[in-house]
Amino acid sequence: MSRTPTAVRPVAELTLRGIALGGIITLLFTAANVYLGLKVGLTFATSIPAAVISMAILRYLPNSSVLENNIVQTVASAAGTLAAIIFVLPGLVMIGWWQGFPYLLTAGITATGGILGVMFSVPLRRALVVDTDLPYPEGRAAAEVLKVGAGSREGEAESATGLRLIVVNAVASAAFAVLSQTKLAVAEAAIWFRTGAGATGISGGLSFALIGVGHLVGLSVGIAMLAGIAIGWWVALPILTAMAPSTAPVAEWAGGIFSRDVRFLGAGVIGVAAIWTLLKIIGPVIGGIRSSLAAASAKRDGTVLPIGERDLPIGIVAVVALATLVPIAGLLWSVIAGGPLAASGFALIGGALLFILLIGLVIAAVCGYMAGLIGASNSPVSGIGILSVLAAALLLVGLFGRGTSPETTQALVAYALIVTGVVFGVATISNDNLQDLKTGELVGATPWKQQVALVIGVVFGSLVIPPVLDLLNATLGFAGTPGAGPNALSAPQAALISALAKGVLGGDLNWGMIGIGALVGVGVIVVDEVLGKLGWLRLPPLGVGLGIYLPMSATLPVVVGATIGHVYDRWARRSANPDTAERLGVLAATGLIVGESLWGVGFAGIVYLTNSDAPLALVGEGFATPALVGGTILFLGIVAALYRYTRRQVAFLPPAAR
Repeated sequence: MSRTPTAVRPVAELTLRGIALGGIITLLFTAANVYLGLKVGLTFATSIPAAVISMAILRYLPNSSVLENNIVQTVASAAGTLAAIIFVLPGLVMIGWWQGFPYLLTAGITATGGILGVMFSVPLRRALVVDTDLPYPEGRAAAEVLKVGAGSREGEAESATGLRLIVVNAVASAAFAVLSQTKLAVAEAAIWFRTGAGATGISGGLSFALIGVGHLVGLSVGIAMLAGIAIGWWVALPILTAMAPSTAPVAEWAGGIFSRDVRFLGAGVIGVAAIWTLLKIIGPVIGGIRSSLAAASAKRDGTVLPIGERDLPIGIVAVVALATLVPIAGLLWSVIAGGPLAASGFALIGGALLFILLIGLVIAAVCGYMAGLIGASNSPVSGIGILSVLAAALLLVGLFGRGTSPETTQALVAYALIVTGVVFGVATISNDNLQDLKTGELVGATPWKQQVALVIGVVFGSLVIPPVLDLLNATLGFAGTPGAGPNALSAPQAALISALAKGVLGGDLNWGMIGIGALVGVGVIVVDEVLGKLGWLRLPPLGVGLGIYLPMSATLPVVVGATIGHVYDRWARRSANPDTAERLGVLAATGLIVGESLWGVGFAGIVYLTNSDAPLALVGEGFATPALVGGTILFLGIVAALYRYTRRQVAFLPPAAR
């Protein structure tokens, strides 16, 4: 008896419900990343937590698949990564060009740069994802999470446990942040003191988010940041303060020297680290582009490509990329129309579009390679932003010279920042795009569907970022700007990038300290390469630069978190299922970040509604000592309890999952 063939149901992939779920996750993670980036200059990768949340929800819906979950994490990770645009745009408020964040202009800068990032990286997929031995650590980790969660009760158990860990750690993290706002526990402690003729200090924040960041970046980056702390705070700062004696209070004296000099020392290290990365990868990138062009030629000759090789057609990529330059031109004109630069509008806009097109293509290749080499979270994208703003500012100096009126100089600085903002969007998204495409390759996804999802994620992120930025600016403010309160956000990269643009165009850049930093950076690179040859733990130059540049209150907790994460991972590698244990550790750390960061955005709303810088304060300054001692003990106790809870959750998983 013959049987009628059963129709094969197509596997769900690019679905409306997947896009909608990705959009909801985007709202949460983008807001968290904006706050975290403005507070400490670091953001976190959202691919793995988005995949876990997606699996935990979609498994209750019919016909869900690993490919649909992959689309959800692709949308969410693109938008979360795009939040790094806050490394540039707050500079426009800091220089007084913007009073807030105009919605359409902010969203337009973010969206156009992000879409170009997707388009520029499409031709690189074959070269940097398929025909390569680049490890793509985060892309592979996300793929493993998706595959484990697909099609088995054990996988469902792990994804449910992972979601529970995210929620529990997020609640604990947010609860302690609330407690610190009541002043019953301190959020940060600092001690400043004289050392010989100079001065320095030690400071640290009681921040669960920074502990989580340290866990995610790993011990190598943590040690590099500790080396940066030592160079900046315990070598450079005592020397520089001794050279500039003052009768002011020690905190004001040393803090001022740190802001004026030490941070530019760190900027020099970061810049050299970025240039070194470019030099190391230029050869492989050129080879990869040749491979991509050869694949496109084979397709034109009629070769039928398998599903896993089907990218967006190169013609569509070119048309979309060129079409995106049109709204960019409109955005640029809206900035200079009616101002001191209007007479040079044609030259400025034409030069900017050429700059974005050429530099963007190079940056897409560089950032994609860096993501493949060390992961999107560890890529020195901020270094790329520093080099971009320096290049843009130097080109404007060549066109206008120095010694322009204050109004013209301010307009030129703003123009350089906006052009850099677009280029930075290219950098962040190309950095994330190829990582996601690696995940897709490993789970059997269709590349063009992922590329469409990435564009959708960019649009979602562009809609979310402006109101979050505006809320944080209107309530907490940015350090150093008029009206900034005690809870002001430091926005470290934005402060540095705007200072560099002002220094180049105004002619008063602290080149001396940047030059010394560059020499320090060369020394760090040499040490890192020697350590690599010996097979020892590396010392990433960017990590050292960030350790010098960022306040110790932000970096020291990251070092502690990296140490805790290393201890946890050592335990995980000895457990029954090391991969599962390490993945759950990553999700626990993500929960620590998300909880505190989302509370930070919520607290900004409370400040806005109450018009008070300390709306939740229950005690005054007289409670400072008990808040320091008790808060520190409570903080360490909760950290220990949460990691113990994570280990217990690993032990409770069914044997097949363990």
